[in-house]
Amino acid sequence: MPPEAHAVPLRGAGPLRLPGPEQLLRAFLDAVADCLPRSPAAPLVTGGPAYASLEPVRLPEQRTWAADVAAGHDAGVRLSLRIEAEGLTDAAEDDTGVTFRAVPQVHSVSDPALVADAADVWAGTLGEAFGPRARMDALLALRRAARAWAPLTPLLSAAVPDAAELADEEVTDLLGTGARALSAAGVDVHWPKGLSRELSTHAEVGPYDVGPHDGASDGEPASGAALAAMPSFLSADALLSFTWSFALGGRRLDREELDRLAEAKRPIVRLRDQWVLIDPQEARLAGSRQDGKVTPVDALGAALTGCVEVEGRRVEVHPTGWLAELRERLARPEGQQPVEQPAALTATLRDYQRRGLNWLASMTSMGLGCCLADDMGLGKTITLIALHLHRQADARSAGPTLVVCPTSLMGNWQREIERFAPGTPVRRFHGTRRSLENLADGEFVLTTYGTMRLDASRLAGAPWGLLVADEAQHVKNPYSSTARELRSIGARARVALTGTPVENNLSELWAILDWATPGLLGRLGAFRRRYAEAVEGRQDPAAADRLAQLVRPFLLRRRKSDPGIAPELPPKTETDHAVSLTQEQTALYEAVVREALAEISGAGPMARRGLIVKLLTGLKQICNHPAQYLKEQRPLITGRSGKLELLDELLDTILAEEAGVLVFTQYVQMARLLERHLAARGTPSQFLHGGTPVAEREAMVRRFQDGDVPVFLLSLKAAGTGLNLTRAEHVVHYDRWWNPAVEAQATDRAYRIGQTRPVQVHRIIAEGTIEDRIAELLLRKRELADSVLGAGEAALTELTDAELADLVELRGDLR
Repeated sequence: MPPEAHAVPLRGAGPLRLPGPEQLLRAFLDAVADCLPRSPAAPLVTGGPAYASLEPVRLPEQRTWAADVAAGHDAGVRLSLRIEAEGLTDAAEDDTGVTFRAVPQVHSVSDPALVADAADVWAGTLGEAFGPRARMDALLALRRAARAWAPLTPLLSAAVPDAAELADEEVTDLLGTGARALSAAGVDVHWPKGLSRELSTHAEVGPYDVGPHDGASDGEPASGAALAAMPSFLSADALLSFTWSFALGGRRLDREELDRLAEAKRPIVRLRDQWVLIDPQEARLAGSRQDGKVTPVDALGAALTGCVEVEGRRVEVHPTGWLAELRERLARPEGQQPVEQPAALTATLRDYQRRGLNWLASMTSMGLGCCLADDMGLGKTITLIALHLHRQADARSAGPTLVVCPTSLMGNWQREIERFAPGTPVRRFHGTRRSLENLADGEFVLTTYGTMRLDASRLAGAPWGLLVADEAQHVKNPYSSTARELRSIGARARVALTGTPVENNLSELWAILDWATPGLLGRLGAFRRRYAEAVEGRQDPAAADRLAQLVRPFLLRRRKSDPGIAPELPPKTETDHAVSLTQEQTALYEAVVREALAEISGAGPMARRGLIVKLLTGLKQICNHPAQYLKEQRPLITGRSGKLELLDELLDTILAEEAGVLVFTQYVQMARLLERHLAARGTPSQFLHGGTPVAEREAMVRRFQDGDVPVFLLSLKAAGTGLNLTRAEHVVHYDRWWNPAVEAQATDRAYRIGQTRPVQVHRIIAEGTIEDRIAELLLRKRELADSVLGAGEAALTELTDAELADLVELRGDLR
């Protein structure tokens, strides 16, 4: 039920609150069911109060509302207003003799062609044409109209509601908020045909050298050469003009007409031999001529969405000059001249990678930042290497490229550069001996987010031609020190690379794109109000469309499942394996739930959140293995965990096929327990976690890819991105993460370009537990649009005690 359907104040003391929809609906159904068998005559039969009618609850303050609702359901008429203007003549040169009045009109609902003035209905001259209740229904409709627009109130006390005289300020109000309020009340407003309402206002945004009469003022593209004068969109110093344009019937007003419009004291003005109704906001704009300056990125945002907000009103925007041509280029990227694959690239780009290169080259050549958000494994690295080589061919874009990436990816970047761009200098800006001396124009410099954060000032002093943020979700929190320091490093162009532009909410998308092209989406608070709340909360399709218009040119998103993207990829099979808890796990689970809920019920808000996170973590650890929750160090014993037994069975089958397998868990402690367990079974394995040194990570990847170690245990967050592990034919998620995008990234370590064998994904779930409920939540999350993902574990800390108990309760025949 939408909020409007259960916005009923609860009776009793205390502040008003919104009742739960299910509770309210059930109470209503109970009341109806209770009422049906009751009768005032029941006491005569039963001899007592059984089945007797209850005393009605009287709410006098709701009587008017109830009458209006009843009238709305039964009314045979509706109301409209006809505005009459006396004194309008073709010969009149001024507005001194013009007066306005509002005449209520009655329309038949059953016969739309039947319409009459309210005065005629009151006089009874129309017989029974409108029905016997016409006057009463019309009066109720007039009462609703008067509540919506106060100048109609005098008609309610008139013997015959024939017309209401309107003052100038009332006419002015009726042109804007009054008409909208009446429309919401079901009352249309009809203006005289002799009055023109074709006055239109729009804003023109473009370079200063594009005047209002140069042929490009109506948004038509300028010549292609105009783009050469385009400033960098990453520059805060460049400014464009913001001017207002007024037109009547599609023809621009000249300066004399603008002066007449600005000097108008009344809501009508004589322009071009006709009377024109004017919105007071247009008159104010014409008077002030709020021409000004805007930054290129603000101008581009207005040009792409086609509108700008002024005093809470959305105004149409027309780009001019090279800004108009730029908008056309961004709207139709497929029409751009294709970029040749760089001769120095020792690989053949796939079609979608070539399209990605074309797009990146076009965006960065215009000084615009962008985000390449292809699925993991589609080759974002080689596409970026090709972009670097392409930019070296032009002195205006040539320069060193700085790549900021997670520690685990530095080795992969260096190998890919040496493989696909041999001869291109590459260095690691990492470790105690890091240096930027003798930096070459065409050089790659690789650094980590941690090193960048510590040494941002040195990096900011270098003349970077291109700045790349790989796995850009690392800067999804714009207030983090990592994000702040990354913003301090300048470059001719910025490119974000990520397979998950949105992991949890739209604010993360804002953080990535605002780094790539600062200011594109406005300030974060305004973005949340204008887009995030509308899209995520109200799921407003209009807001989603406006956001898509603004974001689409700056974000290229391709999925493996898209037609023609990666037809060579083998199939992927995903299976959820439900396992039962052992008796030991069941006893531990119920004891932890019982004790934790009792402690949570008496805790304060801050302590409560911490206790909930502790409870959820403990329950997930119990589902994994009691030894993890009890922090035991001795070897695992069979029969204590349904998950471990299933994992052993899966590994027996996988190893018999001589296949490779990745086993992901979010807990380092659980992975170490599994590592010792596999060693005791004689199964070769290795474990990669956040503390694994870079050199050792690379050695682990080589050993697994060479087939030396068939079982690769990985910490989900430390190894969920960047690694290329196509030797694996199986991926096991031993426990569930709170976000499906993170799990998908981990799976993509095996399911990526280069994989030639079918991949099987196994998710192990303890049935009847919190893991079961989390699995249902993740399934619903996958069905949502990328921009409407939930907030993960943090949202669960805000559950009520009853909701929390329902979430963690052990279900089924498991007790």
